[in-house]
Amino acid sequence: MSFFKKIFNKEKKETLDKGLEKSKSSFFDKLGKAVAGKSKVDEDVLDDLEDVLISSDVGVATTVKIIDRIEERVARDKYLGTSELNSILREEIAGLMSEVNYGDAIDFTIPNTDGPYVIMIVGVNGVGKTTTIGKLAHQFKQKGKKVVLGAGDTFRAAAVDQLDIWANRVGVEIVKQAMGSDPASVAFDTLQSAVAQNADVVLLDTAGRLHNKVNLMNELSKIKRVMQKVLPNAPHDVMLVLDGSTGQNAFEQAKQFTAATEVTSLAVTKLDGTAKGGVVIGISDQFQIPVRYIGVGEGMDDLQVFNKVEFVDSFFKQ
Repeated sequence: MSFFKKIFNKEKKETLDKGLEKSKSSFFDKLGKAVAGKSKVDEDVLDDLEDVLISSDVGVATTVKIIDRIEERVARDKYLGTSELNSILREEIAGLMSEVNYGDAIDFTIPNTDGPYVIMIVGVNGVGKTTTIGKLAHQFKQKGKKVVLGAGDTFRAAAVDQLDIWANRVGVEIVKQAMGSDPASVAFDTLQSAVAQNADVVLLDTAGRLHNKVNLMNELSKIKRVMQKVLPNAPHDVMLVLDGSTGQNAFEQAKQFTAATEVTSLAVTKLDGTAKGGVVIGISDQFQIPVRYIGVGEGMDDLQVFNKVEFVDSFFKQ
């Protein structure tokens, strides 16, 4: 299908293929069992396919859209064999994802701004927030950008130390205060330092507690207000980090954070260690918030920009 064309270089594509291997194997194992002994895509096969998609963490609402698209195709083409189901799924999911107006990037870029581009990172503890910040810092530095980290998660023991290790490993500046300090104060100092250094990018960590929505909203709003005293348009991006291996829990976290604050982008981590990669398809469709990055391995360069064409191609490649 013309939708699929070579975008990533060979090495990057191989990393994505490998990172999605568990998800792909699990999906095709379930699909093979669902259509065993059946030659035609009929109502029974579609019912089984619906179960496969839902159990692969695509999500109910997105699954219904996919099934509707395939039903329309079956009605139009009259006869479709189960041997064609993989290519049909690949094309229809690609078609569905093409309707969202993001996921076209192929590399790490930041928009031009007056002063540093500020990304505020949010998400619960354990999702890979600190690692994502470290890998983002590495990627931006590789592009020749001057990066400053802000250790705004001052409540969790070792959070500041972990970010400090990443800053040293990558070779970028970090602004930090003592544990228990006001996160907004850290944010203020970070932006002042970044402006003074003519930095290009600020990556600000925040506390990873799932507080109730009111407390979360108040805390993040305070951090934003304080940052805007230094840079009126900061933060330029509020990035929610989600652990792809948690499947439907990632949906729930996305719901809670988007209800509490304006999330403008997503990073989905740990896809290489899970069979739940289908969650990216559902999240992309349901939240209409750009999935900007995906984690497909442990290496420094294994945080990739999310490209919907390459993702679907790798997920359904046989």
